[in-house]
Amino acid sequence: MVHLLEVRDLTTQFKTYRGLVRAVDGVSFHIDESEIVGIVGESGCGKSVTQLSVMQLIPTPPGKIVKGEVIFEGTDLLKLNPKGAEMRSIRGGKIGIIFQEPMTSLNPVLTLRRQLTEMLLVHRSMGKKEARKHAIKQLGLVGIPEPEKRIDDYPHQFSGGMRQRVMIAMALSCNPRLLIADEPTTALDVTTQAQVLELMRDIVKRFKAALIIVTHNLGVIARYAQRLYVMYAGRIVESGPSKVIFHTPRHPYTVGLLKSIPRLDESTERELVPITGTPPNLVNMPPTCAFLPRCPYHTDKCEHEPWPELRQVGYQHFISCYVDVR
Repeated sequence: MVHLLEVRDLTTQFKTYRGLVRAVDGVSFHIDESEIVGIVGESGCGKSVTQLSVMQLIPTPPGKIVKGEVIFEGTDLLKLNPKGAEMRSIRGGKIGIIFQEPMTSLNPVLTLRRQLTEMLLVHRSMGKKEARKHAIKQLGLVGIPEPEKRIDDYPHQFSGGMRQRVMIAMALSCNPRLLIADEPTTALDVTTQAQVLELMRDIVKRFKAALIIVTHNLGVIARYAQRLYVMYAGRIVESGPSKVIFHTPRHPYTVGLLKSIPRLDESTERELVPITGTPPNLVNMPPTCAFLPRCPYHTDKCEHEPWPELRQVGYQHFISCYVDVR
């Protein structure tokens, strides 16, 4: 089967004064047309760096994509010049990205009109009047009131939720085939989070685009994503259909994540159990499983064998563990 996007064995490293940081270590995943996929994990597990690598937005130096393939519509993006015309036409044109913090992603000294029309002028070769008209239409589509007036405002004149809507409008302005949302609900209140996520889901359905949601919020994934990838220390440790993973997680780390959050389908008397310890130092990675010091299910084999590769434990369900938690 040909996927819209297929990432194979992606490895990204950063040179620091403390040593080599393996931020992404052999990650593979895929997404199909009109599909919503979630990528979850603790802060620092490599979620965002993986998506920046897909877009070839890793700052070099200190970062470097060491190996891997990113096949998008039959083309390996990693073989393209990151600053070349072909990669620029894909980045923003065919693949849109919503960055984590809209206030730092939007230029504070430029109006929305300037920032929204720039992509249309570059990627769709529109004239200034046509680009302005299209930008107003996009702002209306994402729920900005009086878009014909607000388009000449500056980012600081919008609330956090409205700025996030502007980012969505920018990402969708060129009708991309794939949309990457990196922590799209960070710093938003619960009501605004729901509005933004519902908006993204509706737009994906309307334009038949694919959506990757990168988040540490498992509640977001439970409602919106069809498939789920769980990352830890730069690797994918469990993947499969979201409903399957939420009901029968098989990796100790996924079990720990689910035990540490409240769930509406369980008793209110259930105590939340945090994952003990801290994530590993990515400079000095252990030769064994990186989750071993925090794992309550580990065996003698875990202490002597290298970190296992993903193995199938069910229909489209894979884990990277010697122990199968049931």
